[in-house]
Amino acid sequence: MHDPDPPFRPVHRREGYLPLEDLGLIGDGTTSALVGLDGSISWMCLPRFDSEPLFCGLLDHARGGHFTLAPEELVEARQRYEPDTGVLTTELRSTTGLVRVTDALTVRRGADLTDDLSAGRCELVRSAVVLAGHVRLRAVLEPRGGGTVRALFSGLELRPSQRPDLRLHLRSNRLLTDLRSIHDLRQGDHLDLVLSWGRFHRHHRFEADVMLADTAAAWRRWMEHFDYFGPQEALVRRAAITLKLCDHWANGALVAAPTSSLPAPIGGIRNWDYRYAWIRDAAYAVFALRRVGFTGEADAFLGWALDAVEQSRNPRIMYTIDGCPVPDEIEDAEFEGYRRSTPVRWGNGATDQRQHDLYGEILDCADQWLRTDQWLRTASQVQPALWVRLAGLADTAEQAWRQPDQGIWEVRSEGRAFTYSAGMCQVALDRAATISERLNLPGRTTAWRASADRLRRVILEESWDEDTQTLSAHLDGGGVLDASLLALPLRQVLSADHPRMAATTTAIAKRLSAGDGLLYRYLHRESSDGLSGDEGAFMLCSFWLADNLTAQGRLDEAEELYASLCARTSPLGLLPEQIDATSGEFMGNFPQAFSHIGVIASGVNLARAKTGART
Repeated sequence: MHDPDPPFRPVHRREGYLPLEDLGLIGDGTTSALVGLDGSISWMCLPRFDSEPLFCGLLDHARGGHFTLAPEELVEARQRYEPDTGVLTTELRSTTGLVRVTDALTVRRGADLTDDLSAGRCELVRSAVVLAGHVRLRAVLEPRGGGTVRALFSGLELRPSQRPDLRLHLRSNRLLTDLRSIHDLRQGDHLDLVLSWGRFHRHHRFEADVMLADTAAAWRRWMEHFDYFGPQEALVRRAAITLKLCDHWANGALVAAPTSSLPAPIGGIRNWDYRYAWIRDAAYAVFALRRVGFTGEADAFLGWALDAVEQSRNPRIMYTIDGCPVPDEIEDAEFEGYRRSTPVRWGNGATDQRQHDLYGEILDCADQWLRTDQWLRTASQVQPALWVRLAGLADTAEQAWRQPDQGIWEVRSEGRAFTYSAGMCQVALDRAATISERLNLPGRTTAWRASADRLRRVILEESWDEDTQTLSAHLDGGGVLDASLLALPLRQVLSADHPRMAATTTAIAKRLSAGDGLLYRYLHRESSDGLSGDEGAFMLCSFWLADNLTAQGRLDEAEELYASLCARTSPLGLLPEQIDATSGEFMGNFPQAFSHIGVIASGVNLARAKTGART
């Protein structure tokens, strides 16, 4: 599946769209792009992840815009990443020849992808070379909404009609007179295209091969920090790179996914904008990245999360990349949606929801930050104002856990007292007490510790359902299951081998099963979330199941499940948010950071359990 020479495949579209499995991600720490098996770039937002898209063909193939570089009479193609990099190659076979297109959002020569705040060059390089025969190579750059073009001595200048603030410059090693061109090329011939924005390089030497080589070298230097020996090592390596491609290198923010409105399922209305940074993701991402050697990225994300919270009058569950409130959610009637699934949404209406797990996420971030080897473990590292804010969140969690909220899955129905939310309030109290005890900081330390212990007992007793012999999604019991319960041991709320937790794990594996190791988050017929229709299997939940099996010592089962989940990655090693349990098709925003966190965390847990190392 991840052979360095993958097989060629026919290029298929459904309702005019490539399957998500046939898309590859490139990025430069500021923005990203999706490159299709057909040689098209159908998604790229400029100048950063959460900006308006320049190419949005992913959400409307006729009107959304694209940047295509492909031979006429395309028959089949294959894609692969240059090893240990974010540089992507696509080989496209026509009836007359074979061409290889290499794509990258480039970085500066000698850039350090961990420490450089502006490693990106604000340039997209597309470099094509004919490997065999001859091809008529089409080059089409069509921004969303069109634009005006004028010729310069160094190429073409483009002003997109819907983005008057954006000035683009297209250069080539061959004469360009228009944004649409056809080039008759024979074996060994090159066509190099460089699209620039932000700052122009019209007077720089045009060396696409050097720019690609510099970019690949920077990625490989970054991967020298990778530290993992365990199951599925190649996929864990790729998962780390994918998370880095979702990372805003200048400040450490990590977007949940680089896309918006990819439906789960096709034809449904569960289409959300994920191009923002969730505080919830911080603790999970940091824990995973640290354990495979990337402490710099982990600490940057922690710092970003704590800064965002400190600057907010009231903590939010998500922020824009620069730590500002997420825009109001709107529906865009201009686009038909991926595979005609509407609505297309920008912004996210969940940003102002009440979610009590937030308190635990923030305190857990702070606890991890203060355990970082790069920082002195002293009270002097905690600014008084920050500690006052953190202590206040623990006090709030102490009272909030019985109040209804929208839970980890951001339901759009009336709130409930979710067990997971109560569990994260327990995390807030436990971490506040731990920080105070370790650093001798002032606070209600004894009360926090006592409340944390009491809340753990409440979860075990009040959410337990005698009839079904499981913990329940809600504190009032009832036996309704939710896969978020699998995360309680991961956050050290309960032990994975506690009899009630072990029974719940078994029940979830059976009752929430979508088949072949896949899990639903919950069953909609049992637990309404305020939205019509069902959804697919949620990938992260299955990784959580693997983690529980590992912690219970059921290593053969855990490894078998982990291998089956990894086998579901695309030919490029990428994962979506959800999987269609019937067809195996990818669903939801893509690629999804949470799913790749699962690949890393579950692999590390298995590797350490098999060697007896501490996790």
